[in-house]
Amino acid sequence: KTQHILVWRNPTAVTMATEVVLKVDMMCEGCVGAVKRVLGKMEGVESFDVSLEEQKVTVRGAVTPEAVLEKVAKTGKKTELWSS
Repeated sequence: KTQHILVWRNPTAVTMATEVVLKVDMMCEGCVGAVKRVLGKMEGVESFDVSLEEQKVTVRGAVTPEAVLEKVAKTGKKTELWSS
């Protein structure tokens, strides 16, 4: 007698969420809005926080640091990985 077992996996559940923290040179709320716009359209982003006061952008999701850095840099703002 043969048993068949069907295993279904949710592809998003298998992917580990990554947290990427960037230092972004933002001067005003317009800069913050530009960063939020590009992150809102980026595939794999689950959530993000943008702090004008700290010049800090934290992104969570199925993303790579390189991809997030490249995307945010397209806003024209000086962007680098946050060093701890």
